Amino acid sequence: MGYSISCISSAKIHHFKSPNLGINGRNPSSLTFMSLPQNPRSTSTHLPSKRPFNAHFKVHHRLINRIQQYPSPNHRFTVRASAKERSDSEASSNTKLIIAFSAITVVLAVANRVLYKLALVPMKEYPFFLAQVTTFGYVAIYFSILYMRYRGRIVTDEMMAIPKSPFIMIGILEALGVAAGMSAGAMLPGPAIPILSQTFLVWQLAFSALLLGRQYSWNKIIGCLLVAAGVVVAVTSGSDTNQMLSGIGFVWPMLMIASSAFQAGASILKESVFVDAATRLKGKLLDIFVVNSFGSGFQALFVLLFLPFLSNMKGIPFSQLPLYIKNGAGCFFNIGAHTLGCDGAPLLPLLFIVTNIAFNISLLSLLKISSAVLASLVSMSSVPISIYILSLPLPYLPEGATLSSFFLFGSMILVIGLLLYNVPQPVNQVSEID
Repeated sequence: MGYSISCISSAKIHHFKSPNLGINGRNPSSLTFMSLPQNPRSTSTHLPSKRPFNAHFKVHHRLINRIQQYPSPNHRFTVRASAKERSDSEASSNTKLIIAFSAITVVLAVANRVLYKLALVPMKEYPFFLAQVTTFGYVAIYFSILYMRYRGRIVTDEMMAIPKSPFIMIGILEALGVAAGMSAGAMLPGPAIPILSQTFLVWQLAFSALLLGRQYSWNKIIGCLLVAAGVVVAVTSGSDTNQMLSGIGFVWPMLMIASSAFQAGASILKESVFVDAATRLKGKLLDIFVVNSFGSGFQALFVLLFLPFLSNMKGIPFSQLPLYIKNGAGCFFNIGAHTLGCDGAPLLPLLFIVTNIAFNISLLSLLKISSAVLASLVSMSSVPISIYILSLPLPYLPEGATLSSFFLFGSMILVIGLLLYNVPQPVNQVSEID
């Protein structure tokens, strides 16, 4: 009996959920990391000396003899009761932690969406410079975390040795996605940005079905169709004067939708990296910071390489590119002669970068302690809140925006679609078949 009590108290199982990121933080899929309970028979224990071990054995042996001589049912009941109380206490603590992280993530998600638009106000003429600064910031942070995890032996040599060629295409797609998104975001009204960015879900479902051969349940398919319908109704319905995109060139909303397509394609490629790594690592799960670090590294490289081509699309000749970068840096730090229209920098761009990083860390933490469905719902709840805030007069955006009844109706359809997409399915019903 004494030995069984020791086993009950020593068996611990830790269950975490981690995202298949690199999906730019938008469409995680759950990965499970589990450390199995220790087996006292097979686990080697480092003993300080022979004498303490003998002393411990004698005490433990006497305790067993006493329990056998005077059997009392209360011993086992007491241990189980205390274990149950401890389990209830841990469950309550975990619930409070999930609620706290959910609230923090919602606040950061809303702040991230709002500051995305505000940061592009002073950097309206230099979106590619802001994209470069943001990307290099992620490279520094991700590789720093990767280095610490490698030194801590969380990331192994086998993980670091995975083929790097898929990250080249991932870098290209993410570079195009961030450059297109910031170019379009600088020209679009604030409430239209979170609406158009939700097309990411539609692109991802389509790409995963075509490239990975996945089959989706009816609720996910209908949810995606509702998201697409909500976007169309929100930004195109109503009279010319009531349309959200009235007076906005057709190219800018299309560029924002293309940005979502690029990022969705990158997320599918990252998912394929995880699948391939599971085979190469013989069932071990690839650390997400390996994927995020190398993906961000190639993204930074291609943002830099694409800069001449992208700037030429804005009418900036290649010969004037060094001047463009110099003026962009001056606008970002709000110093120098060419700072007209750069009011709000560097505060707003720096706030966006810091908030964006904090949001991704918070979302990752929420995924680890809860589930991908909860993280998606929490992130989704920020959409209507940010739309409303971006419609209000804000610092450096004093004019605000008018939300027509058609825009509100489209937004409601979109939210219903997102809810339907994230509805959990019964255990006996498979929602995704790999």
